[in-house]
Amino acid sequence: MSNSKPLLLRAACGESVDRPPVWMMRQAGRYMQVYRDLRDRYPSFRDRSENPDLSYEISMQPFRAFKPDGVILFSDILTPLPGMGIQFDIIESKGPIIQDPIRNIDQVSSLRKLVPAESMGFVGEVLGRLRESVKNEAAVLGFVGAPWTLAAYVVEGKSSKNYSIIKSMAFQEPDLLHKLLNHFAESIAIYLRYQIDSGAQVVQMFDSWAGQLSPIDYDTFAAPYQKKVVDLVKETHPNTPVILYISGSAGVIERMGSTGVDIVSLDWTVDMAEGCARLPKGIGIQGNVDPGLLFGSPNAIKERIIDTVKKAKGRSHILNLGHGILPGTPEDNAKIFFETGKSINEYI
Repeated sequence: MSNSKPLLLRAACGESVDRPPVWMMRQAGRYMQVYRDLRDRYPSFRDRSENPDLSYEISMQPFRAFKPDGVILFSDILTPLPGMGIQFDIIESKGPIIQDPIRNIDQVSSLRKLVPAESMGFVGEVLGRLRESVKNEAAVLGFVGAPWTLAAYVVEGKSSKNYSIIKSMAFQEPDLLHKLLNHFAESIAIYLRYQIDSGAQVVQMFDSWAGQLSPIDYDTFAAPYQKKVVDLVKETHPNTPVILYISGSAGVIERMGSTGVDIVSLDWTVDMAEGCARLPKGIGIQGNVDPGLLFGSPNAIKERIIDTVKKAKGRSHILNLGHGILPGTPEDNAKIFFETGKSINEYI
């Protein structure tokens, strides 16, 4: 094995590569029997994600099974919240529950500055161990939740279908929300710097709920804080590629490209060729195979991957799903996804 940079890192930096690197969002998780067996022994999600031995083991499971080009930290976007003074639980059937939802200025003013080495030392440990284990066979990815999505969780208090509480705050008390978003932007930048210093070579920001905003509100409450995170990280780590992912982002793709990120991750609701055409040439593309396709036949999976890669040809492209791999996905089909991606030059 040469000492050159991993394929995914080279592609993310815009360098010429002989094929698109491939990994999957949520590639460590419920579709894998080995993960479910471990979950049965350790039923608390926070135990699995905050115990460095368990987080490391889960992060490595898909690498051992499929040898993807990227290995992503097993964690959660809410992991930094306790370090700011916000407590949460994750209930297996219900998702995240914020113990004391943030609704007033006193709560925002009392939030602590994040010091990741003190409150999340386990993250740094896991990233370092991953780098040591995968060497240059794969790039190590870190990730965070974007300010809008974190704010949505802590204001709503849980997952939401209509986001009425945070939108009420946005349109009745915008100054309060902006103060919260700014705190999260500064904290998330600190957290990303810590992840990079600990071993992450590429980082992804998930603004999972920003797709629920109209474009005018995206410009007000999401994009400026995404950009602030990127700008702060680039001040200290200018060469670390940053990926931005939003679910349901077809209406804001151009806006995503103007936040300073290096790579825009497309969901599957936009055609890959159209997504590429809507972004400047210098911005890389990640995605965007429908995760539901992995319930299909091997031929259907292969054909869609080939179509996606062909449409992204000429761009810096990281092959991925358009969202996280779904629970219940046959592991053999995940294997087909990875194997087809890694041997794509045989098909195009």
